[in-house]
Amino acid sequence: MLTTNGIALPIIKAHMDTLQELTQLIHKKFDIDTAALKPGLPLEEYGLDSLSLAELLFTIEEDFDIQFPERPENIDTLAGLAALVEQLRARPPG
Repeated sequence: MLTTNGIALPIIKAHMDTLQELTQLIHKKFDIDTAALKPGLPLEEYGLDSLSLAELLFTIEEDFDIQFPERPENIDTLAGLAALVEQLRARPPG
């Protein structure tokens, strides 16, 4: 299996796909330019307050058919949010 810095390439591709999907969703929902969205910047840098973040999480749950834990952690950046979405997608249903 091909790797980059010890990380399997399919995992990197899945992460990039999730980042791309979330970027498009944020653009569509909050009209934020996709070119301005950077994985490591705090979401509040884009003007997303706690109410906007709650609305975003609800939309992600619907669009990705996942359910966030009651108090999700490490979702203050696009990269952190993408990592959690991937983790929840990988869980078996039930």
